[in-house]
Amino acid sequence: MPASSSVSSPAAAPERAGEGVRAPSIRRPDRAGGPTGDLLLGLGLTAGLVALAFVTTGGVDQSVTAPDTWAEIVVTLIGALGCGAVVLVGARGPAWGGATIGLFAALTGLTALSITWSVEPDFSWFGANQMLSYLAVFAGGAAVARLAPERWRALVGGIAALMVALSAFSLLAKVFPATLNSGNTVGRLEQPFGYWNAIGVCAALGIPACLWSGARRDGGLVLRALSAPALSVLISVVVLSYSRSALLVAILGAAAWLAVVPLRLRAVTSLALGAAGAGAISGWALATHGLTSDGASPASQTAAGHTFGVVLLVVLAVVAATALGVALAMARRTVAPAIRRRVGLALVVLAAMIPVAGVVALAASSRGLGGQISHAWSSLTQTHESVGDNAGRILQFGSSRPLYWHQGIKVGAHALLKGVGALGYGTARLRYSSDRYKADHAHSYLIETFADLGLIGIAVTLALLVAWCLAASRAVAWRARWASLTAGQALERQGLMTLAIIVAMFGIQSAVDWTWYFPGVVIPVLLCAGWLAGRGPPAGRVGRLRDRAPILQRPGAGLTITALAALALVGGWVMWQPLRSTQQTDAATTAPSNPQAFADARSAASSDPLAYEPLFVVSALYERIHETGQARAELVDATGLQPQNPVTWEQLGGFDLAAGKPRQALEALGKAATLDPTSEPIAAEIAQASAAAAPKPRPPSRPPSRPRPRVRSRAPAS
Repeated sequence: MPASSSVSSPAAAPERAGEGVRAPSIRRPDRAGGPTGDLLLGLGLTAGLVALAFVTTGGVDQSVTAPDTWAEIVVTLIGALGCGAVVLVGARGPAWGGATIGLFAALTGLTALSITWSVEPDFSWFGANQMLSYLAVFAGGAAVARLAPERWRALVGGIAALMVALSAFSLLAKVFPATLNSGNTVGRLEQPFGYWNAIGVCAALGIPACLWSGARRDGGLVLRALSAPALSVLISVVVLSYSRSALLVAILGAAAWLAVVPLRLRAVTSLALGAAGAGAISGWALATHGLTSDGASPASQTAAGHTFGVVLLVVLAVVAATALGVALAMARRTVAPAIRRRVGLALVVLAAMIPVAGVVALAASSRGLGGQISHAWSSLTQTHESVGDNAGRILQFGSSRPLYWHQGIKVGAHALLKGVGALGYGTARLRYSSDRYKADHAHSYLIETFADLGLIGIAVTLALLVAWCLAASRAVAWRARWASLTAGQALERQGLMTLAIIVAMFGIQSAVDWTWYFPGVVIPVLLCAGWLAGRGPPAGRVGRLRDRAPILQRPGAGLTITALAALALVGGWVMWQPLRSTQQTDAATTAPSNPQAFADARSAASSDPLAYEPLFVVSALYERIHETGQARAELVDATGLQPQNPVTWEQLGGFDLAAGKPRQALEALGKAATLDPTSEPIAAEIAQASAAAAPKPRPPSRPPSRPRPRVRSRAPAS
């Protein structure tokens, strides 16, 4: 390592004198612009990721939207640009992270290939587009780590600022509900994603980054002081989101960071001050009906929100002032290394005693240790368990997830090898479900992958996980002792361990939820994961070359860049086609004339030949001009396009029923009912068609009436 104790590899050794060959010089690893450059880069990264989180909708909106599509295209192009930069100016050396990127590409290819057998191929196309953008982000993160490894501070600081900004906006949505979250009736925090677990896990992921920011020895006093109120914001959001998975990974992440990063004294100080502030904020919010109760009136939300804003300002100001005072006091007094080690060891022992105390408390309870474990396991695996939407749910084990997991395992078991196609779980589960509640995701990455991509997808995913763990352990030099590292290597290792903990936290949370489909949550994590994969060992040959030969003199490099550009452009075009089809379908429904409507609908079907919506529109247009035969033919084509989707069969059956052909309607509706046996509309249409198809009973024939015998009337005797 160079004397500057930075983290990039040293320059290549010069050749022996007399050979007349000069080795390519790797650009010095010192940071251009120093801390100011890191600050600007971190703020730029934060701004871009915040914009991404606000623009994209993720999995909440089950449709193709322009913001999601263009965000995918932009990040794909940026990722390809980063990979091309490595080819142009990157230092020669081993392709660190190449195996991990290759396995990620294999998973992306399998996702795209699943379109051919998917139960809903147009939705699988959407999933493949999302995976391609994720691959580009991962590879781009690895590329930047190879080109500028000294900029790791910008990434860690940017992640911390991002999560604090998103969490602060979530709290502001409670302060100004009429402006930032109008029409909301849910007490839990859910903005800006519209999903409480998404913002909850964002807040949890920010905790290790803020611990690093408040404890780093090369940071300023102001930065340390701001870390405590930032932790107050993050912890408050974790609590007020009522997200049990976020709370779990927050505890695990903080404990893991304190266990592996030797900056415990300052970190615990920031954490304690932040937790105290979060206790005051959360306690006041939970006691206020207008903030955290479902169904509160807009007036009560606004009144409580404005008061909550004052509480936030006061608490955060007090925490920041206290943290600044503590930082000044710690700066004036130097704690001996022996005392720091003892305090750190005591904190580790204290953390280890927490689960022991929990076990003792369970053993002393009325059910006993075994009974409590059995009760918790029963609640956790009960498929019909439900919990309330209030703060008390954090202490409950039951949820609706076991139902989704059970259905996902059923779906995967019936398509064991290759699954039902990417994002096909939501449609395929209907066939094996007796529950009317619709869930489009299995609320578990692993179970969703098993249902969508089968055992092949699970095998590729596990191989990717192993490859990434090996690459990350290489980057953090897991086996090296802290004493054997230079000052620069030790600082970088602290930052990279923080990134690794963030990735692991998201992996744990995504195993029990579906936040994988929220780009605003996933892309920051993929940047961290890609950075760790591409960094290589501390002494690895990474960096930028000063005097790389021109691209025209390197045909292999030129071919690689051409291939990357072609892949990015083709990928962007493929991503754009579903959006184009959606826009053309909308145009067809509002066209001023039938010829224009037909042209738009046909163009929509051509842009996305896997979607059934354009065919439905064409059918309606034919029906408008009284060509019922052509209208029905379009619906028949839709059933051939997606024969495993109950929507297409229901549409055909409804058309036949309206056309007065109940027997044909029963045939199509019967297939729809097989694919979705719990659908009440399908059942109602079947009952209507059955009644119409039943032979009408003839009125009973009367026997010929006989003339009544006449009876003489007797006159009364006079």
